[in-house]
Amino acid sequence: MTNKPITIIKPQNNLFALNLIGLWKYRDLIRMFVRRDFTTFYKQTILGPLWFIIQPLFTSAMYMIIFGRLANISTDETPQMLFYMAGVINWNFFSECFTKTSNTFAANKDLFGKIYFPRLAVPIADAITNMIRYAIQLMLFLVFYLFFFINGAPLSPNWMIAFTPIILLYLALLSLGFGMWISALTAKYWDLKFALPFVVQLWMYATPIVYPLSLIPEKYKMLMILNPVAPAIEFFKMTWLGAGTLNLLHTGLSALLALLIIFTGIIIFNRTEKTFVDTI
Repeated sequence: MTNKPITIIKPQNNLFALNLIGLWKYRDLIRMFVRRDFTTFYKQTILGPLWFIIQPLFTSAMYMIIFGRLANISTDETPQMLFYMAGVINWNFFSECFTKTSNTFAANKDLFGKIYFPRLAVPIADAITNMIRYAIQLMLFLVFYLFFFINGAPLSPNWMIAFTPIILLYLALLSLGFGMWISALTAKYWDLKFALPFVVQLWMYATPIVYPLSLIPEKYKMLMILNPVAPAIEFFKMTWLGAGTLNLLHTGLSALLALLIIFTGIIIFNRTEKTFVDTI
């Protein structure tokens, strides 16, 4: 009789631990979750993944009509389509990652209660899925960007375009941090699940997507420190469009706030992971 290796699963005692080794061992499961997200979400649709393109395209066009033409809000002398699309694709990535992570425990309670695997595998798979969608939408943005650039639009791209992946990673980590906070609270207080769409909608209008940060009076710009998404979107617009307001002090403080949210999110997620099956 051969001796088979035995794996002993113990509760996580280190609240700061990310269990990266365990996540690497379950990389095939993460890949399966990513594939599942694609197949199940678009299984009953006619256009399928084309919705990745249709959504930001129609949203940007609607913003052009409502905020650009009717409300006549400035876009810092950049083409309206590019201005709104730059905000939309980055905000969509953040909000989708945030919403999916926030529903991690509630949406997967049956699965979590039956088998063990690193719980962070689910939000990480959601982030990877949204990164793929972001890449497709960025390609759409580049098509319009080249069109306006060739036709002489006042665009001033610079070498900091190379930091676009850093912006993406920052938004991913930030959404995971906020999402882990909400997912842990949602496991106990289901009211947050119903309030979340409303909060996300308000958060979007508190972020410079349909308006430039330059329109905000100087005395209120400090409030943007409380919104760590704003510097990332402004930085994207500044690097690609050559238009944007970026204050190093505000950006640094927002980054520190983001780090605080990420680390505290990890702590509360790991703490809730131990007992959420008994409370959800």
